[in-house]
Amino acid sequence: MTDTSQQLIESFDGRVERRNDRREFFKTALGAAAVAGAGAAAITLGGVATAQTFTDADILNFALNLEYLEAQFYLYALNGVGLDAADTTSGTGAAGGTVVAGQKVDFSGDALVGAYAKEIAADELAHVRFLRTALGTARVGMPNIDVSPAVFNVAAMAAGISTAAAPFNPYSSPENFLLGAFIFEDVGVTAYKGAAPLLTSKTYLEAAAGILAVEAYHASVVRTSLYAKGIITPSKMLIEATEAISNLRDKLDGNPPENTTIGIGADDDQGVMGSNTATGFASNIVPLNVNGLAYSRSTGQVLNIVYGNTTTPSGLFFPNGVNGTFKANA
Repeated sequence: MTDTSQQLIESFDGRVERRNDRREFFKTALGAAAVAGAGAAAITLGGVATAQTFTDADILNFALNLEYLEAQFYLYALNGVGLDAADTTSGTGAAGGTVVAGQKVDFSGDALVGAYAKEIAADELAHVRFLRTALGTARVGMPNIDVSPAVFNVAAMAAGISTAAAPFNPYSSPENFLLGAFIFEDVGVTAYKGAAPLLTSKTYLEAAAGILAVEAYHASVVRTSLYAKGIITPSKMLIEATEAISNLRDKLDGNPPENTTIGIGADDDQGVMGSNTATGFASNIVPLNVNGLAYSRSTGQVLNIVYGNTTTPSGLFFPNGVNGTFKANA
């Protein structure tokens, strides 16, 4: 990791105090972000808000795409192999997509992170199987997914934390594994929170809330671990790397108008760097707005991040796009 892109942070008026004096680590994005659409029945298609009817199954299938991705990452990191083929088929029995593989992480030097990885991998596998069972024949198969070191390095280079000469590999160490997990977990929390108001079934809503809570637990474990390791060994630049990744996601997910009541905003992503407050120095383990609320993202905003761009409905972790109704960037 390099420190060449570090700059003094801009002051964000009206934000919670603990976000003051934080440092921006990068200003490079993969592209100019589009304004995300809002509204339960509006989907952005090619940047144009279009009225469209969708079902609870469509929303759960969008979530299933993300769970396929997370499960593949964690299972490869833990075992060196991903999902079984039986866990990737569509509801009609069609085979799931291909995977550009990850690698097994050597956790022998950090048993604590290894234990976290084992627990989270089991949780993500359970999410995949739960959603597939709930959707039944309506479920989408797994799309083509890329969790290779190379694709993570593309994102890392865009964030300014790696170079062609010194590539980033999330499977090369427990610390890098946590940074790879950091890319996904915060996005998953905001995706479930953004999707919740779109669900009409209370049963599905409760299920989604249950998964959201688990993803938030995961994100907190990852964020706390990175913060602690960054404090113990500042030279590893782990805290600064979270700021860089956060800034990349902020650039990609657009500039929606601020709504502090429901947790929507242009600056809806935060790393773990702490700051001085009126009551002393505070960490930033929990990313939230001025009202203490977690942020929401629309489907399009989420896809901008996992596609790594704001214009093409495919790329990065989903080289051919996701499956289901929600496919387009914001």
